Parts: sequence; structure tokens; C-alpha cells
Amino acid sequence: MRSAIRRTTHRTAPRSRRTTALAAFVVLACASTAMAAGDPSPSKVTADAETPAVHDDDAGGNADADDPAVWVNPDKPGQSLVVGTLKEGGLDVYGLDGSRVQHIAAPAAPGDDAAPGRFNNVDLVYGFELDGKKTDLALVSDRGRDRIRAFAIDGAALAEGKAPLRDVTSDDVKPVFAGDEGEVDKQHTAYGLAAYSHDGDAYAVVSQRAETRMALLKLKDDDGKVGYKSEDSVDLPGTFTLPNHKKWTPCADPGEHAQVEGMAVDQEEHILYAAQEDVGVWRVDLDDEEFGAPALMDKVREYGVPWTYDTEEEECVIDTSADPGFGGRHLAADAEGITVYHAEDGKGYVLASSQGDSTFAVYRRDRGNAWVGSFTVADGRATDGVQHSDGSTVVNVPLGGKFPKGMWVSQDGEATPADGDRESTGYKLVRWDAVASAFPQPLIVDTTSFDPRDTD
Repeated sequence: MRSAIRRTTHRTAPRSRRTTALAAFVVLACASTAMAAGDPSPSKVTADAETPAVHDDDAGGNADADDPAVWVNPDKPGQSLVVGTLKEGGLDVYGLDGSRVQHIAAPAAPGDDAAPGRFNNVDLVYGFELDGKKTDLALVSDRGRDRIRAFAIDGAALAEGKAPLRDVTSDDVKPVFAGDEGEVDKQHTAYGLAAYSHDGDAYAVVSQRAETRMALLKLKDDDGKVGYKSEDSVDLPGTFTLPNHKKWTPCADPGEHAQVEGMAVDQEEHILYAAQEDVGVWRVDLDDEEFGAPALMDKVREYGVPWTYDTEEEECVIDTSADPGFGGRHLAADAEGITVYHAEDGKGYVLASSQGDSTFAVYRRDRGNAWVGSFTVADGRATDGVQHSDGSTVVNVPLGGKFPKGMWVSQDGEATPADGDRESTGYKLVRWDAVASAFPQPLIVDTTSFDPRDTD
């Protein structure tokens, strides 16, 4: 998430900005064009567990929860783990009851004028061949140092009272986007991350902070540690031609562009879903270690709305009175965390965080990614709700007695009870069958046709 968005009724005009767009792009037929008065209200669910709140201040280690991943324990599913990034605060590992079982600090700054490590997004790779042994990995985008960090996961270690995650990042990994270490500190660095496997190889898609670029990396065994090499890159559009033939550039801080953060890969179809925060959700085929042509699946409501930038408040001011009506109706900027629920025969769902109104939009995996509905996480008896979510993830398989039909996990941007004026964030754990049954026409619950550990 970048600048806050403030709405105004004053008429303003968009300013011009450099474009890094593709020569052409596709808008899918299912993309929405206006708020539909007949759309049902979002369904409501409550969380079954939550993690301890973390605080983004000196006393809290500058911890700010952002993005979760769930590691499925192959032998004892009820002892699976939730891995959550805390930005400059590093990485936390939780049990399914929400309790913290391990903390990993982000790397210290390599020099007085350098940025420290900052863990932004996390995803999983199962069965990576590391030093001759199949190893499960948690991959983390280190926004501060522009690297991908890899952590081997050992579920047996936890049963023995040991830490389950171990850093196995190669000492020789280079910046993902920066040309040199001096350029790293400009912080146009590794940001969003999604992982997938294909034909025995493992890959990570990484977006660049404050830019429209995404890179495709292939993981490699580097003498028993994890390295990577670049395979391809793609630039999403940064400026758009609206139906009225006017040019529109999404709002961003000065010197920055319409970045992507939330991403997920359909592990069976090898389709990347990427949320360009102030634009919408893109779908991109991943074929033969290359990006296909991006297609805009759905747009945020603010798409095409004129704006100005308030330098004193450091926020975008959009002029809703001049809304030309070209935006979507299911996502309020920022479009954020993306995750994919796999079911049989290509069925299932793509879920996206609508951060601006604290809802989650659900789209079909099949049938042109048609919108199914939206839901919110409300206050419950034991947990509070979810506001302004950055990241989420879903698992379809049973995870013990507490989550017998799978689990959906979301970052909570305003964890309560708050500790005075301290900013509090955390993660909420929700039964998937609770999400599914909250809809007027229940969503699919399929615990058998897809195994997240078998992604080839």
C-alpha cells in the first residue's frame, strides 16, 4: 500500500507521466464498468483464530504485518504453519491456533547509509531439490535489500522444540532489479512475490516497488543454498487510454508509478494473477519460462478518475464528482492480496483484497473469471474483523480438527484491541467452509482434487 486516497468534489485534471506500457493490452469481457445497484451486499464471516498484534514502532521492532503463506505439514496437517511477513520487523511463524512459534529478524543494514532488510511478501515452494534432498521452501521478497530470501521448512524440528525455518539463501544472490548496491537504496526494489513449480523446476514472479515491472526468476541449487537467475520480465501499462480517448495515469507518489504487490499463480493452469494497486487485477499466462500478454481482468472503481497530489498531506486527492464511469464495481483501490482456491476440473476461485472498502472479491477460475460475490471479515466473539487487508492466502486441504475443510488467512491492517496510538496489525485465520457457506449460493468446498504439495 502506498499513499492514502482522499476524495474531493473539486474538479481537477490528471497530470502527465512517463509511460512504461506494453504496446497493447487486452481488457477481458468480464471487466466491470460501473457500480451495479443490484449487486448483493458482501457476505460476512468471522475469524476462528488470530495472531498476536505487532506494532510498527521502535518498541515493536518496526513490525508491520503484510502477507501470509500456509505450509501444509504432510505428516500432521494439524501442525501446519502460517508464515507471515512483518516488513522491517522480519518474519513470524505461527501455529494454527495463532500462537507465535518462531521469529526471524530481517537482515541489518550493510552500512550506515544503506537500507535494512524489509520482508514484504512470502510464498511457498514444495519439494525443491536442494543439496540432493527434497526441501520445502518459504520464499520472501526482501524489499529493503532487493533480494529473494529462501528459508527451508522442517516440520519435525518444531516437534523437537527447535525452530522450523532456516535461512538457506545463497551468499551470492544479486539484486533482483537494481544494477548495483547504490541503486538498491533508492528502493525501487523487489516487492510482491508469487511462486510456482513446473516440470521439476521452481520459479518466483517478483514485482518492482514503485514501477510497473515484474520479473520471472528461476530458482537454482547453489552448493546447498538457494540462488536464482532471471528468465524474463514484463512491464504493465503505466498510462491508459480511456473510452473517451483521454489519457489517464494512476495516482502515485512523485517519481513513482502504478506498482503491483498482491500476486498468486494458478498452480495447475500456470496463470499469474497480479493486482496493480490503483488499476485492477491482471491475468498473465506463464508459458515456457516467459510471460504471456497481460489481460486486465477487473478494474478498481477509481480507474480513470481525475486526481491531484497533495504534497503537504502526501496523499492522492481524487475528484469523484468528475468520475467518467470507466472503473469497475467490485474493487476499491488499492487492489491488493490475491490467492487462488483450486477445485476439480478447473473450477475454483480467485480472491482479491479490495483494500479501500475492506472487502474481498471472489472470481471464478473458469468462465472468464466472472465475479461471484464479495465478503468481509466481521468482529466475532473471540476475534476482531479485518480492515484494509494487504495480503491473503487459501488452502483447500484439511488442516486438522480446527480447519477440517481448509483455511483462508488474511492480513488485518487494524488489529484490535489497539495499544494506545500504536499502529497494530496481524493475521486472521478463517475456516474455508465458513467462507463458502456465507454466500447465498455456497462456494465450492473441495478438499481432495488438488494437493498444494503436488504442483507439477
